Amino acid sequence: MSASRNVGLVLFALAWFCGACFYGANLQSEETRTMRRVEIVAHRGASHDAPENTMPAVLLGWEQGADLVEIDVYLSKDREVVLLHDKTTKRTTGVDRPVAEQTWAELSTQDAGAWKSPKYAGTKIPRLAEALASIPQGKRMLVEVKCGPEIVPYLKQEFSKSGQPPEAIVVICFQAAVCQAVREQIPEHQVYFLADIKKPKSGDKTPPTAEELAQTARRLGVHGVDLSATTDIDRKFVETIRQAGLVMHVWTVDDPELARAMCEAGVDSITTNRPAFLRAELAKPAVK
Repeated sequence: MSASRNVGLVLFALAWFCGACFYGANLQSEETRTMRRVEIVAHRGASHDAPENTMPAVLLGWEQGADLVEIDVYLSKDREVVLLHDKTTKRTTGVDRPVAEQTWAELSTQDAGAWKSPKYAGTKIPRLAEALASIPQGKRMLVEVKCGPEIVPYLKQEFSKSGQPPEAIVVICFQAAVCQAVREQIPEHQVYFLADIKKPKSGDKTPPTAEELAQTARRLGVHGVDLSATTDIDRKFVETIRQAGLVMHVWTVDDPELARAMCEAGVDSITTNRPAFLRAELAKPAVK
C-alpha cells in the first residue's frame, strides 16, 4: 500500500470520526445543552435537609454539589454580621426578639437547629465570616441583605478579611438603597436586584415586565436580576434581560417541572432548597 493511499485512508477516517461526533452532538436536544449551563444555588444552604442559614446547611449545600450557596444576613446590635432570614429569632431559635436588638453574645447562645430536627439540636447562629471561609475554590456565595444599607460598611470589612476573591461573593437584595450602597462602597463585588414577579392572588397590581425590570436594574447599576420563578419567564423574557447586559437568576424552585421550564428559558441559575435532588432530576431525560 502506497504512502499516499495510507494518508488518504487516515484522512477519510478522521473526517468520518469528526462527522460522527458532530452528528452525535447535534442529537442532544437544546434542552439538554441548556440544562448543562444552568447553575444550582442552595437556598439558605441545603435547607430542605439541614436548618437554614446554619453552617451544617451551608456545608451540606457544597457537599450536594451546589455551584453557589445563598445565605441571608442581618446586623446585630453590636454590629456583627450574622446569618438569619427573619427580623426576629423566634421562628428558628424560639427567642422572640429582633436581631437588631440583640448582641452577638446573646445570639451566639441560641439553638438554631432543634426546630428543624433533634439531630441538629445545639446548632448555633453563625457569623458571616464563618460562612465565607467555607467557599470552595471556584464556587460562589450569594449574600442576601435582609436589613438596610447600614450593614454595607460591615460587609466590606468581612469581605476583605475573608481573603476570598471578589468574584466569589455576590450581594443580592430587594432594596434599591442597599444595591446602590454596595455599588458605591464595594464596587469590586457584583450585585443582583431581587424582585418578586409572581402575579398577586387578588388586587389590581401587576408584576413588572422584563423591560421594566431591565430598566430598574440599569438605573441601579447592578449586574443582574434574581427573580421569583414563574411560567411567565420564557426565552423572550430572558433575552430582554440579557440584552440589557444583565445576568438572570431565579428562586426558589424545588419542582423539577418548573425547573426544567426555567432551563428551557435559558436562566443562568436556579435557587433551590434541594440542590442534589434538583440536579439529579434535571439530569433525567424529559418526559414528553
